Amino acid sequence: MIKIYSTNWCPSCNWAKKFLDDKNIKYKEINIEEINMSRKDLQSLTGGSTVPQIVINGKSIGGYDNLLKLNNNGKLMKLIKE
Repeated sequence: MIKIYSTNWCPSCNWAKKFLDDKNIKYKEINIEEINMSRKDLQSLTGGSTVPQIVINGKSIGGYDNLLKLNNNGKLMKLIKE
């Protein structure tokens, strides 16, 4: 399962979702503003306080740039299938 912690105003959040949508990869979006999650709580949960924070099968990978790096290194699909 992939979770993307996001906000409405975050361009990188939209890029990450579009990237996954284009690859037909399912994810659950969690808008931290809609659920009133603080940045401190986000950091406690994911290890990062910026958005997006992407978690794949319980492993926090960071943001959009890290998502692209995993894909470019051929590691994204392996991580998703774990």
